[in-house]
Amino acid sequence: MEKKSVCAPKERKSQRFRQIRPIFHAKTKNEDDDILTKALIKQTWKTGVLNLSGKGLAHVPENVWNIPGSINFEDDDETRYCMDKRKSEEEEWWNRQNLVELNLSSNSIATISTNIQKLEDLSILNLSNNLLTQLPAEIGFLRKLTHLNLNSNKLAKLPVEFFKLQDLRVLDLSHNNFDDIHADLVDLVMLENLDLSHNNLKSLPSGIGFLVRLTSLNISFNHIKELPNDIVNIRSLIKLNVMNNDLQNLPEFMGELRKMEILYSQNNNITVIPNLVGCNALKEIQLGCNSIEAISDEFCQSLPQLKVLNLKDNKLKEISKEIVLLRSLSTLDVSNNLLEQLPSTLSMLSHLTNLQVEGNPLKTIRRDIVQCGTARILKILRNERVSEASTAKIEEICDNFPDKYEMKRHRTLNLSLKELVDVPEEVFRDAVEADVSCINLSRNKLTTIPEGFKVMNSVATELDLSVNFLKDVPDFLSQFTHICYLNLSNNLLESLPDSLGLLNTIREINIASNKLRILPNCLYQMTNLEILQASGNQIEAIDASDEGLGALKKLAQLDLSNNSIEVLPPILGNLKQIKNLQVIGNKFRHPRHQILMKGTHSILSYLRDRISE
Repeated sequence: MEKKSVCAPKERKSQRFRQIRPIFHAKTKNEDDDILTKALIKQTWKTGVLNLSGKGLAHVPENVWNIPGSINFEDDDETRYCMDKRKSEEEEWWNRQNLVELNLSSNSIATISTNIQKLEDLSILNLSNNLLTQLPAEIGFLRKLTHLNLNSNKLAKLPVEFFKLQDLRVLDLSHNNFDDIHADLVDLVMLENLDLSHNNLKSLPSGIGFLVRLTSLNISFNHIKELPNDIVNIRSLIKLNVMNNDLQNLPEFMGELRKMEILYSQNNNITVIPNLVGCNALKEIQLGCNSIEAISDEFCQSLPQLKVLNLKDNKLKEISKEIVLLRSLSTLDVSNNLLEQLPSTLSMLSHLTNLQVEGNPLKTIRRDIVQCGTARILKILRNERVSEASTAKIEEICDNFPDKYEMKRHRTLNLSLKELVDVPEEVFRDAVEADVSCINLSRNKLTTIPEGFKVMNSVATELDLSVNFLKDVPDFLSQFTHICYLNLSNNLLESLPDSLGLLNTIREINIASNKLRILPNCLYQMTNLEILQASGNQIEAIDASDEGLGALKKLAQLDLSNNSIEVLPPILGNLKQIKNLQVIGNKFRHPRHQILMKGTHSILSYLRDRISE
């Protein structure tokens, strides 16, 4: 009888220990391949999306490159499915989705196989947070790729074939080791979002202005000393981030970026706030930690939508009183500068809720007040503003006329309900300086339009002179070449000068409640007129011919109610562009009241039917 070996159990135990792998070890390629399980592949077949993020991969599982085609697994009961005769209909190859989105982020992948070229339908690829030092040239075959995330790798260069990805919309190359970017970057003409932040760049490739579809450009945390001038050609740019570089200035014609809403340029060496005239959409500017010394008048006059302005840690010595023009401003940070006083006009910013002024040698506001916060500071500035206008003469002027800063804030000169019989020319000159376009002189005691109003002929677009005692309109009003709206209602006018026919920009005119007996001839020359209000006069007849109302091809609203019109001319019915016609309260008998009550369409139809008669 054969004797059993005593060592056999010990050998088996030793073998089991040898099979145990430590928790932290370098994964083999086979172990990485096993990560791509049957369940994951079946899910990918259904959705076209494969997520292998944070799986501890050192290699990309080989079968990733074969999705959705035939994939070889070990032929056992647990994993065999490619040749399984019992597979469901959803596993048939014709029901499988091509791989369109692949997420390999947050692993330890150092290389990408040339087989990546097999993923021809891939549109989204995330390789962020890996150990990549290079990309295969075959990545250039992914012609459908639109989103590529390569941030937080060790890339220093891109293959030339990379720039054949001409459908790429979003590219993230941040947190890598790039010293420069190949000039062929500008061939990626479909790019909308480009992130080059946290690299070692000293410049941007020339011709970057050809990326005209960019809406977001991030080049922060580099060593760039100057931006290329053609960056202003990217007219679609909404967000520009150039913070933490070595910039001493920004391009001269930044105002060309008319759609830009956000500008981050803190932590540079900028000494002057850039010229942003034209950037009317800007809502947030970050210019902290630079060497800026002043906020200029021009800067304040050009940014009506600005809500956040950060200028902390600069060398500001003064803030322009024109800052009141930043009427949307809600947050202003000028802490740690060299300011000795704040402009009292800050108190006029109605949306300002966060004002930071700590760390300045202020002489007019005590430190304990600064520590009390925004509301207390603004209260002090309001009191200071009142004291600035303490003389009797200024008080008298302020009672009747708004000051220049108030006009700049609203772009309006509102003198309604002041019982004025005249307005000094200085008021209109201040309005011109304040870029006022809307003038309201209604509900006063004016018998004529003030002579000083002439100075506004090139800026006024809206003029309200209603409810006064005007008996005539001066010829100089015809020189107002930009006026769109004119309200002369509720006055004592019996006529209008023919020269007003030169107002070819006017779109709405209101001459209701005057003493007109006919529609003035000048109206028929206002070819862009859309709305004509002439109710409550003494008009007896109207001219609807081609030389009369028929000449007003854009007329959409006509109010002739409560006049003395005896006959409505049938050819008025041919003015089909009129959408709102009011003629009740006149002397004519036809059309009858029932038709008038049915509205414009019925009135015009009735009149057209009478043309042949």
